[in-house]
Amino acid sequence: MRFNKLDLNLLVALDALLSELSISRAAEKTHLSQPAMSNALARLRDYFGDQLLVQVGRKMELTPRAEALKDKVRDILVRIEASFATQPQFVPTQSRRLFRLLISDYTLLTLIPHLHRLACTAAPGIRFDLRPQVENPQRVLERGEADLLIIPKDFCSAEHPSEKLFEEFFCCVLWDKCRLATGELTAERYLAAGHVAVQPGDGIALTDWFMQQAGITRHTETATFSFLSQAHLVVGTNRIATMHSRLANQAMRSLPITIRDLPVHVPGMEQMVQWHQHRTSDPGLVWLRALLKRAVIEMDTIETI
Repeated sequence: MRFNKLDLNLLVALDALLSELSISRAAEKTHLSQPAMSNALARLRDYFGDQLLVQVGRKMELTPRAEALKDKVRDILVRIEASFATQPQFVPTQSRRLFRLLISDYTLLTLIPHLHRLACTAAPGIRFDLRPQVENPQRVLERGEADLLIIPKDFCSAEHPSEKLFEEFFCCVLWDKCRLATGELTAERYLAAGHVAVQPGDGIALTDWFMQQAGITRHTETATFSFLSQAHLVVGTNRIATMHSRLANQAMRSLPITIRDLPVHVPGMEQMVQWHQHRTSDPGLVWLRALLKRAVIEMDTIETI
């Protein structure tokens, strides 16, 4: 099929080439032979009057024209998938669908076990691909590489729909034998102490972002990429970790730690689920979003028992 003299079958090859930056990897991704992918690239270069991919040293890079095409081509394919590939109904007990979720390790330890258990009972054939959050997660959503983001409201995209799952608050976690574990943990003692803070390699943690907005400066002595490692890292030290309350309460069951109220003001976190605007009516995602809400109820019911 052609549109404005372009063979529309080449769009899939073009998307793979622009994302993989390799003829061999693009061929593997689209289940084509390498000669067939090379031929597709030649035809695309002829149509656009541009090299699209150029060899720079040992790797290939996109030309400016290719950079401009990359997101547009992916958006077209996402629209096609949303319009034609989505099944008109979703039968949980019969489905073998793979759901791709972009989540933090906080969500992985608190909410996902409950979602996983409920899903295995209601839809034993479905599968999950749980992926770590990255910088600009909205681009992963827009490129169709994730079905759902579970993400704080402050990091949601205004371009796509979302809904609130639950609210989370922050607390202080300390080794139960450290000097700060006795007496009141005042703002002065908190700010004077050394901290174990989460600093993702490609972004900023929400707690740090909140504190920056309030003009609060902490003395970070240990930086970690993982939310769930903080409680382990305060043990045997006089350092403080500012953690999500649900995760801190989980950690206290197995670690010699104590929990204190946060003596500086940090607002609560609204945890959201977000999906691509073209997939609002996807029956499978409608079912999964409803199951997430059930998982939240189970998570908090078990936590309070």
